[in-house]
Amino acid sequence: MSNERLRSALLARGMTVQSLAEAIEVNPKTVERWITQGKIPYRRHQYATAAALKVDVTTLWDDGRTVDTAADLSKAEIVAVYPHRHTVPPGLWRDLYTRAERNLDVLVYSGLFLSEDPLFHDLLKKKVEGSTQVRILLGDPDCEAVRQRGIDEGHRIMDGKIRNALVNYRPLFKSHPEIGFRIHATTLYNSIYRSDDEMLVNPHVYGIGAYMAPVFHLRRLAGGGLFDTYANSIEQTWGGARQITDRDIVGA
Repeated sequence: MSNERLRSALLARGMTVQSLAEAIEVNPKTVERWITQGKIPYRRHQYATAAALKVDVTTLWDDGRTVDTAADLSKAEIVAVYPHRHTVPPGLWRDLYTRAERNLDVLVYSGLFLSEDPLFHDLLKKKVEGSTQVRILLGDPDCEAVRQRGIDEGHRIMDGKIRNALVNYRPLFKSHPEIGFRIHATTLYNSIYRSDDEMLVNPHVYGIGAYMAPVFHLRRLAGGGLFDTYANSIEQTWGGARQITDRDIVGA
């Protein structure tokens, strides 16, 4: 039986049998058999294929052994767990972003603590002067999701915190337009801070502020899937976000 999921994943990534074979260093005829005959590759080739196609390995093959191993790999992507955001080592945020070479992403509602850090501002400038893509996603201060999050945290000032962050970032809007700033109106279940293949994930917990919620330090592993789940959330939110206006900063 043919493997239509693998065929579809190839098409979705714009890859051919030949290009996939070259990427994972196998014979193209071998890849063709995986697709047309449903042959199951060795596990190392499963993980390499999933990484090349940027999907979870379990979406391509139903091999029970793979499911177990993928679960183990996802667990291995967890570098550390901190019970509260305020217990994260102070230098970790800056160290994480200092290491960024390709991607530096911030997906938050306000992320006020970062916007108040002048060293973080300097770091953003240096990164975009190189080859790093920098994207800062803040919540729309006028949207319902932001209003509700403020209520969930036990206050009604989330919109004000976001506008404070926007004011803090305003000098960068014109001096460094290559820094990507957008605002979003999504219901945000996690604040995500990504640097290449590392990230800090700060879940949102009902009744408490983000600084009291846990933080997970993740590092991507081929075939793991946990890191990519959160990374995809950034892409989805960025795609639906809009440019920042003066009204967002000063309010109605």
